[in-house]
Amino acid sequence: MLDLHRLRLLREVASRGTVHAAARSLGYTPSAISQQLTVLEREAGASLLERAGRNVRLTDAGAVLVRHAELLLLGVEAAEAELAEVAAGRPAGVVRVAAFQSAFLGIVVPAVRSLTATHPDIRVTATEIEVEEAAPALRLQQLDAVVGDEYTGQPRAVHADLFREPLLREEIRLVLPAGHPAATAGPVRLAGLAGLSWSASQPGTGHREMHIRTCRELGGFEPDLRYSSDDFFTQLELVRAAGAAALLPELGLAQSTADVAVRSIADGPVGREVFLLTRAARTPAVRAVAAALRRAAAEQAVGPRLTSP
Repeated sequence: MLDLHRLRLLREVASRGTVHAAARSLGYTPSAISQQLTVLEREAGASLLERAGRNVRLTDAGAVLVRHAELLLLGVEAAEAELAEVAAGRPAGVVRVAAFQSAFLGIVVPAVRSLTATHPDIRVTATEIEVEEAAPALRLQQLDAVVGDEYTGQPRAVHADLFREPLLREEIRLVLPAGHPAATAGPVRLAGLAGLSWSASQPGTGHREMHIRTCRELGGFEPDLRYSSDDFFTQLELVRAAGAAALLPELGLAQSTADVAVRSIADGPVGREVFLLTRAARTPAVRAVAAALRRAAAEQAVGPRLTSP
């Protein structure tokens, strides 16, 4: 009989491309995964993986097994959720949520707070992860809901097996040192800021790519991205302390903006959509968490947060 745990390991290796990558994702050693897959091949009576350069790929038999494993794992997940609901008499079970930092603070935390009162039998685990990493984990059933973001002109990948719904739309604001000459005016043209250093998120993130694209397209210059942090509050502090400039979404300005100037971009609006990703088949507990996230997003007072220097 095929072992469900080993099927999960096979699916993970197939998705990640290497045994080592799957081991890092699951917290196993590569040798432990290799041993389990050897047993699975013996159970299946066929080779399931073959070398493809430095990676591995599924054989025809492996592809058949992974396709069925997806259905089996979804079925087990649904059964566990339904059993928890029957035992509690209402939506119950564990729901694993991931979000980027500003949405974690502004949307996930308030949602968790409300769920403790409205759905005490739902146990929410929440992790701060960028959507680039969280979306694959959602597809592999390691997460149940992901709050992600998409900047104007930078569409995220579309996955047919995931359901996406918008939570809110926010504008990107220019944040300048309080003493900068442009801080005394209204909307600011980016072309006059080419000489500034800039603070943005780490390479490979949508926020950093937004900085590069916005400065190139609207300002006509290559930004000096001197400071890198995925923490928007750290970026605000770099504006204060190091005289940097930054482009920050409104959720990232929910905390103190003292001693900085927050301005609109005169060259045209730049925006960000915050969205929710779940698998298409939602358990009652996931539906309840999704509703709480929607309510928390709706309660966000997203709008012009423009400050004087």
